[in-house]
Parts: sequence; structure tokens; C-alpha cells
Amino acid sequence: MKKCWFALITSLCCTYVHAADSVAPNDAAIQVLRTASPIVIDGVAEATWQQAQWWPMPYLMDGSMPLPNDFSGRYKLLWDKQYLYLQAEIVDDVIIDKIADPLDRYWDDDCLEIFIDSDASGGIHQYNHSAFAYHIGIDNQAADIGPDKKAHLYTEHLQSRWQRSNTHPHKIIWEVAIKLYANDYQEGISNTPLILQPEDIIGFMLAYCDNDGSDIREHFVGSHDITPVEGSKNRGYIDANVFGKIVLLP
Repeated sequence: MKKCWFALITSLCCTYVHAADSVAPNDAAIQVLRTASPIVIDGVAEATWQQAQWWPMPYLMDGSMPLPNDFSGRYKLLWDKQYLYLQAEIVDDVIIDKIADPLDRYWDDDCLEIFIDSDASGGIHQYNHSAFAYHIGIDNQAADIGPDKKAHLYTEHLQSRWQRSNTHPHKIIWEVAIKLYANDYQEGISNTPLILQPEDIIGFMLAYCDNDGSDIREHFVGSHDITPVEGSKNRGYIDANVFGKIVLLP
């Protein structure tokens, strides 16, 4: 059955693979190439990344749509058995980290938000771990809501580093290596990360919270278009059905 789904997904998405900065499809999976060597997470775009395709972040999820010089972003993905690798290229003219507590209103500081549903099963995940919404702050700590309806740090799930470009004053390269976990992940115990395999299909979405000095974030922009519910497109932290899908190639 897994091979049947893999064949279907790859046939649906093959037309997207070679178009530079193609918009991520909501109804088909992004193909992710396997890397033969681990990515060094240091905010430097090493040569291994050249094999991966850029995908843009063009969709408004909350707030107002920023001008490109205020915020714009794109990303690449690779994988190996241990990690899903992300490289995000972010243009942000003002980087804000004014709330010192990483568990307090982390969405109102600048942060990279990575949505992961390890088996692409979808569903409501706001207060469970059938999916994660990792809010990675400028300090590289990752927060999400737990089953107790409180914010927790899940920084041990990933490695994160970013670095400013030496050629563009407002551009940063942000690299993340993410471990994936099964739906039965539990708080307070040692959970074993999944071993990633070719043909795995994973729920995925990427977004960026942008604050230029206000009390709350001004822009929330991401990789996938979301159908609003009661006027709101800010659904990723609640409902994994709004994620896109990626498929891991052999």
C-alpha cells in the first residue's frame, strides 16, 4: 500500500520538481531528495544544498501582507535517516526578540514556525502531539503547546542556527535539522525519534512570524494557502489538515 501511495504522490507532483521557486502545491506532495552526508547546521549554505529546489513563502496567514523588503522568504528541504533538513532564506529588515521568556508570547517575536505531521494523518493537534508546530525563536529555542494546554520547549527535537548574509544586509540563512516522532509521543518520558525511510509521506508547512517593533506580530506569512475558518487563516497550530505534504525520495 505504501508503494501505491508513493507512486500516486510522485506522479501528481512531478511537474513541480524543476520549476524554480514554484509555489508549494496544497493537493500534491513536494519531493524531497536524500542527502548522502549530514548537513552541518551552521547557517551556511553548503554545496550539498545546491541539489534541492527552492520553494517560496507567499501566503498571508495573519496580519497584513508585508512588502518584499520588509519580509520575504523561501526554503529548501533534504533528508537522511535521522533528520528532515530545512534551509530557509529570510529577508527581514527588522529582527525583533523583545520577550525574554521563550515560553511567553513567542509568536509575537520574530520566529520561524515549522509544522510537522510525521505520518501526514492530519487532524486537530492543538493539545496533543499527533503533529507539532515548532516556533523557533531568534535564540534557537523551539516552543509549542502541550497536552496540558501550556507552552513547553522542544528544543531537543531539533538543531537550529541562523547567520546573516555577508552580501545582503537584511538576509539571513536559517538551517534546521528536525527529528520526527510518532503520534504516541508523550510528555515527560524518553521518546525515540523515527528512522526516516524512502517513500515516507510527511505533513509539512513553514511560516514566519514578523514583528517590526509593535506589541504583537504584524505579519504572519507561510508556504501553503489556507482556507479561512470564520475569517481566520491562522489554523496551522490547531489543525494539521491545513499542512501540505512532502514525500521522501530514495
